[in-house]
Amino acid sequence: MANKILEVKNLKKHFKTKTGMLHAVDGLNFYINEGETLGLVGESGCGKSTTGRVLIRLLDANDGEVIFNNENILDYSSGRMKDLRKDVQIVFQDPYSCLNPRLSVAEIIAEPLIVNKVYKTKEELDARIDELMSLVGIAKRLKNSYPHELDGGRRQRVGIARSLALNPKFIVLDEPVSALDVCIQAQILNLLKDLQKELGLTYLFIAHNLSVVKHISDRIAVMYLGKIVELTDYNSIFKDPLHPYTQALLSAIPVPKLDANQDRLILKGDVPSPINPPDGCRFAGRCYYCKDKCFTETPELREIEEGRFVACHYARELVRNEEEVK
Repeated sequence: MANKILEVKNLKKHFKTKTGMLHAVDGLNFYINEGETLGLVGESGCGKSTTGRVLIRLLDANDGEVIFNNENILDYSSGRMKDLRKDVQIVFQDPYSCLNPRLSVAEIIAEPLIVNKVYKTKEELDARIDELMSLVGIAKRLKNSYPHELDGGRRQRVGIARSLALNPKFIVLDEPVSALDVCIQAQILNLLKDLQKELGLTYLFIAHNLSVVKHISDRIAVMYLGKIVELTDYNSIFKDPLHPYTQALLSAIPVPKLDANQDRLILKGDVPSPINPPDGCRFAGRCYYCKDKCFTETPELREIEEGRFVACHYARELVRNEEEVK
């Protein structure tokens, strides 16, 4: 049985605004096994990036637990969090704004090593920088280059090298390829998979592109307006999605064929405001299958099959109806 490296229980993050509380993350429950990649997908503004930042305490949660190596890190003091930073890291979406423009490639990669006083001599530090650059595929001739002199792919490789400097166990990948060209995206995804295999890393891979998530994730969690609506292995998500929102997302993936007859599920209505969201299911106003119960009772994320979790009152009925149609 796989070991859980991270478990999230009833995690909440709300922001106070002039018009009310913005429910960015509202009661998440999931776990990530050691050595696997959990993909977290959903529309822009659904709370994906906020979730990643709360998990590693770049933002403080309002409620819940984040269990990492059997301890709730939300209770950690600032001193303990400094030690934890060696084990949990993040790669940001924008490979330019996350790098200090005044530092060279070598200085950026060396920064976490210097802050944590890992090496006593400059020779040891330089050797580690060379090792990390080689690991992520950055040529040594770029050691003294600055971020503005690099293309997007190389900048992201610098960010990845920096995140690996302290030998972390868990990395949040916050849309690490969305700002890159398609051909560069493939290179970075392959690099991340190779690093995971070589170093035994565990990933939370945040993205809005399901096609990208499919190629790197072991399991996928679909998020809608601060809540997870479906969570299962990637094969089940793509072959047999159960939640109506997941079905709509998958139908929107372009088919690369000129004569493709693509059946799209066109959602009605608008996304509700995350500020003081409505009662019941937050997807009800856009769902083609909603009933009266959906507007009054909030569906819990429940396991309807082994390893398959869905937050829908009528998930089983949807499955039966699809089988009848077939």
